[in-house]
Amino acid sequence: MKEENWDIEIRPKDKMLAIDFKEMWRYRDLYKLFVRRDITTMYKQTVLGPLWFIINPIMGMIVMVAVFGGVVGIPTDGVPPTLFYLLGPAVWGYFTSCLGATSHSFVDNSGIFGKVYFPRMIMPVVAVTKNLVGFGVDILLFACFYVYYVATGTPIAPNWIALLFPLFIVMLALLAIGFGMVISSVSTKYRDVQMFFDYIVSLWMYVTPVIYPLSLVTNPKLHLAMSLNPVTPIMEAVKYGLLGTGSFSWLWLGYSFVFMVVLLSIGIVVFNRTQKSFMDTV
Repeated sequence: MKEENWDIEIRPKDKMLAIDFKEMWRYRDLYKLFVRRDITTMYKQTVLGPLWFIINPIMGMIVMVAVFGGVVGIPTDGVPPTLFYLLGPAVWGYFTSCLGATSHSFVDNSGIFGKVYFPRMIMPVVAVTKNLVGFGVDILLFACFYVYYVATGTPIAPNWIALLFPLFIVMLALLAIGFGMVISSVSTKYRDVQMFFDYIVSLWMYVTPVIYPLSLVTNPKLHLAMSLNPVTPIMEAVKYGLLGTGSFSWLWLGYSFVFMVVLLSIGIVVFNRTQKSFMDTV
């Protein structure tokens, strides 16, 4: 018999913590296709189309300024409410968008996973990439208002920590991937985990200084509990760098970084273990 030679041979990974970056690079065209598909279908068959990227943050900002700034009277540490309620929700929105898309990776793409092989790890990366488009528009809108307030003499004191802004966003994205991969893996067998997690995420914002400054929390125990939220030090660092308000601590930022590394490692292990047999349970 003639010996068979295969161009591509697919084998299960021996190491649960391994990520085959070489294989993912080989499927980069598929990655680009998924990103393009998700972006183009986001507002397909809508009248305003991409304008929703601008309408959504502006309407959200107006509501928050009116409710939290006007009715409730939450202080913004001397920062113009417009800037405060544009920056915080934009950063938080990017985190939750990545988290939501990643946590549904297995279930939402089970039809594709069952028909053709490609590195499953591509899907969390696609989620992080496609959400950068909307986040980029939010930050550009924030920059326009920022320039206006600076030009009109409003006292805003940014500092060099603002240069670390890309690092903070990468940390948030990796945190979202870590949480998302764990939840996505577990929810292939227990769907109620996904429902419970979606509910937790909706409440998570209220224990994160997004719509209020952390300085508003004066109770030491509550302040410590909120600081243990891995998103809190990153959110405060973003505000401190760009707006010159809030708090910044290398110690707490280091805590968020270590939390991110540990969570991402756990997520990769669980994700690799689940992807071998998830089609039997999804």
